Amino acid sequence: MASSLDERLLGMLACPEDKGPLLFFADEDLLYNPRLHRAYAVRDNIPVMLVDEARPVDDTEHERLMARARAEAIRPTFGG
Repeated sequence: MASSLDERLLGMLACPEDKGPLLFFADEDLLYNPRLHRAYAVRDNIPVMLVDEARPVDDTEHERLMARARAEAIRPTFGG
């Protein structure tokens, strides 16, 4: 089941490490920081915004996520 986060919440979410915007992939339950290649899980519609729980994203997955963001016009959580 895909996550559905409130638009107001999404507009406030930032990476806890670099404080920059994230990309939200609802059907993957994933918030992604393309600058640091780091993915944050969304569990039960709750973003897990802990640096220690983020997972690294390799170059192949980064390219896939970025291509998908471009194709689906996925906008950053803020500033975009």
